[in-house]
Amino acid sequence: MSGAVAAVDLGATSGRVMLARVGPGRIEMRQVARFGNDPLPLWHGERAALHWDLPGLYREVGRGLAAAARLEPGLLGAGIDSWAVDYGLLHRGALMNLPYHYRDTRTAAGVEAVHAVVDRGELYRRNGLQFLPFTTVYQLAADKLAGTLDAADAALLVPDLLGYWLTGTRVTERTNASTTGLLGLDGAWDIELRTRLGLPALFPDVVDPGTPLGPVLPTVAAAFGLDPGCTLSTVASHDTASAVAAVPMAPEAAAYVSCGTWGLVGVELAAPLVGAAGRAANFTNERGLDGRTRYLRNVMGLWLLSESIRHWQRTGTGADLARLLTAAAQAPAPAATFDVDDPVFGTPGDMPGRIAEWYAARGIEVPVGPVAMVRAIVESLAAAFATGVRTAAELTGTPVRTIHLVGGGARNTLLCALLAEHAGVPVLAGPVEATSLGNILVQARTHGLLHGDVDALRAEVAAAFPPRRHPPRTESVRKAG
Repeated sequence: MSGAVAAVDLGATSGRVMLARVGPGRIEMRQVARFGNDPLPLWHGERAALHWDLPGLYREVGRGLAAAARLEPGLLGAGIDSWAVDYGLLHRGALMNLPYHYRDTRTAAGVEAVHAVVDRGELYRRNGLQFLPFTTVYQLAADKLAGTLDAADAALLVPDLLGYWLTGTRVTERTNASTTGLLGLDGAWDIELRTRLGLPALFPDVVDPGTPLGPVLPTVAAAFGLDPGCTLSTVASHDTASAVAAVPMAPEAAAYVSCGTWGLVGVELAAPLVGAAGRAANFTNERGLDGRTRYLRNVMGLWLLSESIRHWQRTGTGADLARLLTAAAQAPAPAATFDVDDPVFGTPGDMPGRIAEWYAARGIEVPVGPVAMVRAIVESLAAAFATGVRTAAELTGTPVRTIHLVGGGARNTLLCALLAEHAGVPVLAGPVEATSLGNILVQARTHGLLHGDVDALRAEVAAAFPPRRHPPRTESVRKAG
């Protein structure tokens, strides 16, 4: 038996709706809608704060689902995944204001407020999360200080908010809940922590991926031209959780890199690991499909390349990434790799200039020209990913024999080849559309189109989308600078 489902996949810069026909031994997928997702700088009286245009995204999601339904009149359902940590506040069922963007600067006060009550060591032992200043718990603390929570009676993470607008059902999906800092290692809300921080109980009950939310509301269906019988269900709604669910790996001997704007580097475990060494290395424990733990750390990803291309285009250099990557593959390696996680690279602007300044400040030969700069960026990303893999292997005792690179970075053959070289093990590239695939796999299982645990679902991916193998070169691996 086969059937059709639609995956809504929302990233930090764009969103899309994918239509898939799925059955045993069959996964056919195509894009039916794509749209931008640009932050809105809104004046708050003293500064411009960054927000998400969630109503605009909701409109595009509805149009995308309608396009999918036109192509597949028997569409069984849809599921939504997105970036993590951000949320909307509700009062009597209505959105109070546009959700803040995680890159907004307001969270510094929230970090200070949280750690005045709970030190970082205890917080890690409670939630297992790496330190990121925009984690939900810090955002909520900042909202509390600003008085924003006073009128709120509910909060919904981004995928859950869109699901609520479509179906009227409020839930908090577990993989995304695990990024908030308020979920305990047992997968339930840490009520003691919330109470100590003086935060109200705003999030609904936690549910697992594959939980039915119900049919699209009749008024919503009429507005977008949807079949009112179309149902929504939860998926692994944190986009990285969906991506990792679709990595065709044997987790007992493999690492993964989910590479897009960020590079998420890690391994899969049966249970969280919250030792001091993991906290020092800034590794996080996030929930995955079927109770698995995604043990990983955030590394800067293709943001460095995309922001460099934007700068060159703004300044009239006329950079074409495909041609630059081809030329960079023939260019010599940089004198040393640079620290891709240096905070100086975290904001928009003249990325090539900042990288040049990083080298010059340390007396290291500066890459000159776009080709040399692209080679330095890709080499440095590969070195950082390889270091992350080695650290994950050491912390967990996982014998990493292969690295699976999924997401947009899987298209970058130079990155894949250099990662194999720096890590000294084969890199298996693909699928590129891992996040949408993970979303689709969970829906297919929910609707009885596929069966089995996450390993069985991954076998379907491996058969439908065989990865491309990049073996390490025979010579010794260069050390990162």
